[in-house]
Amino acid sequence: MTRERKQVLLRIDPALHDALARWAADDLHSVNAQIEMILRQAVVKAGRAPANLSPPNPRGRPKKEPSEAQSD
Repeated sequence: MTRERKQVLLRIDPALHDALARWAADDLHSVNAQIEMILRQAVVKAGRAPANLSPPNPRGRPKKEPSEAQSD
């Protein structure tokens, strides 16, 4: 089951955005993915994570289905 993702307009200090962008680049994430990861960690740490919180998206490309894999 795929849930629709919510869009949020976020206004932040440019220096904070630059720091987040550098951190995201170090972790090979987009700034958006980095912010979501930080928010997820904060919600869990605060004990406020809902039971139905979806797991984070896996990193990298999706794995090919066996029917899509090419034989050598």
